Amino acid sequence: MIDWYFGAPRRALALICLACIAMLAFGMYLQHVVGLEPCPMCVVQRYALVLVAVFTGLGAASGGKALRVAGMLLALVAALGGAYTAASQSWLQWYPPEVVTCGRDIYGMIETFPLQRALPMIFRGAGDCSQVDWTFLGLSIANWSFIAFAGFSVLLLVLLFRRAAPRPTFATAH
Repeated sequence: MIDWYFGAPRRALALICLACIAMLAFGMYLQHVVGLEPCPMCVVQRYALVLVAVFTGLGAASGGKALRVAGMLLALVAALGGAYTAASQSWLQWYPPEVVTCGRDIYGMIETFPLQRALPMIFRGAGDCSQVDWTFLGLSIANWSFIAFAGFSVLLLVLLFRRAAPRPTFATAH
């Protein structure tokens, strides 16, 4: 089973891409069907998921090893950024601040301020990122997001640093 995954890097990258797309679809379900509004840290994690999906998808589609490695490296950076954001949000959920001073919601900032002023405010956070609205098996969305990003990071690192298995040739197949 492990050889099936790691023996074909393009297949592994495609599976990571599909996992990211499934997570994004579930996030859209939670937002539009269940009615949970994402906080700015959730939005940043969605951006990281999109980047991981794009870079692993491009890596899976590319025929050249250099492009595949570049896609893996960029996906790793995005996954690490997503893991950091999810870990920060998990920390806020476990140890919420005594006074919530998160400010405006993300849409209000974009409508009120010019983009060059709104973007830094978005990435700083607005809304209550420490609130836990949904859990599964006792873990919040941020906790599951961290687990997923950490898993993607480990898989990408293994793919980047594994030794290529020698391909069987006609002479060694007998």
